Amino acid sequence: MTFDTLAAWAKIKGLALLGTSDFTHPEWWHRIKRELEPAGKGFFRLKKPKPPSGGLSREFAAASDDVHFLLSTELSFIYAQKEKTRKIHLILLAPDLQTAEKINLRLGKIGNLRSDGRPILGLDAASFARMIADINPRCLIVPAHIWTPWFSLFGSRSGFDAVEDCFEDMTPFIIALETGLSADPRMIRRVSALDRFALISNSDAHSPSKLGREANAFDADFSYRGLIEAIRSRNPAKFLYTVEFYPEEGKYYADGHRNCGIVLAPKESRRKKNLCPACGKTLTLGVRHRIEELADRPERPVTEGRIPSLHLIPLDEIIGEACGRSPACRSVRGYYFRLIREFGNEHRILTEIPGGELRRAAPERIALGVERARRGQVRVFPGYDGKYGQLRLFDGPSGLPVK
Repeated sequence: MTFDTLAAWAKIKGLALLGTSDFTHPEWWHRIKRELEPAGKGFFRLKKPKPPSGGLSREFAAASDDVHFLLSTELSFIYAQKEKTRKIHLILLAPDLQTAEKINLRLGKIGNLRSDGRPILGLDAASFARMIADINPRCLIVPAHIWTPWFSLFGSRSGFDAVEDCFEDMTPFIIALETGLSADPRMIRRVSALDRFALISNSDAHSPSKLGREANAFDADFSYRGLIEAIRSRNPAKFLYTVEFYPEEGKYYADGHRNCGIVLAPKESRRKKNLCPACGKTLTLGVRHRIEELADRPERPVTEGRIPSLHLIPLDEIIGEACGRSPACRSVRGYYFRLIREFGNEHRILTEIPGGELRRAAPERIALGVERARRGQVRVFPGYDGKYGQLRLFDGPSGLPVK
């Protein structure tokens, strides 16, 4: 997960801009200043590009202007409020090195930033927002993966029922929410109180090859200011669309108990009083359940003026299923990079390249998988209680059709 390797994979995926992540960690902050340089307008680029690690060949190395970075981090907040323990993750974007350094100095007096890439602070979200606004109001705070049960704004185990309950008088400072892998904008728009917030999607990558599984597409000035204004405007002419996981594939979509292999829809969970029918312990209530608790209108198609979303399946997963192999195996990786060399990047392959051209470069079954994914011809075994769901594009055991 070094900057050179992140930049190479961003180029492979078709991404122009990445967050640095973890600028609050002293060692990573040192790397940011050592390995990146200002590219102007609040973005950064590789200072001295090197061949990427992780088994990538030199041909995929990113040049300094291929991929840009912006200063970002994610922080964890655990605190008591109204006789309940709250656990919230927040994303933070900063416009320049000076602002990030001030943030690090202030937070370093509150908690141990060296202990974790995503530090845990005993500060409430509203106080944190006041602190950041005081340091630089051009910063952006985004509640992360807002529906996941354990650490999120609306989490069933430790969250709130309203943005205002969490951020109090600082709520106007919050302009965007992150959907998370187990939800998409269509689901979230069932809660009318969230209409005034932009919904962004980010890959939350834990390895470079996972970059871009969720992303945001903009047609705006390529600058920190242009990015923030595009998000704030919620204008589909500037904020074009979000790239989404099928939410059913996310780890917390359905209700369940992983130890017992129990997965339930919200109606079934309510009938069982949210208890596991196998062991009697409390179920982990998923994102679908939590949204239904707060929803005040039915799910409906994206209306005019809303930011559309594009549901994609990662290319290595499509190839893996087409070949009957793990996405990580050597043969799948071979087909993957053959297609990247032929067509440039993964996003183009998944969204633009005609099926006939794909068939010229790869076996028929791989091209068919891409076409089925584009048409939404997917069946799914929903994720639950920390276990990813499984998608099926070809014949196999019957899952649930994606609507």
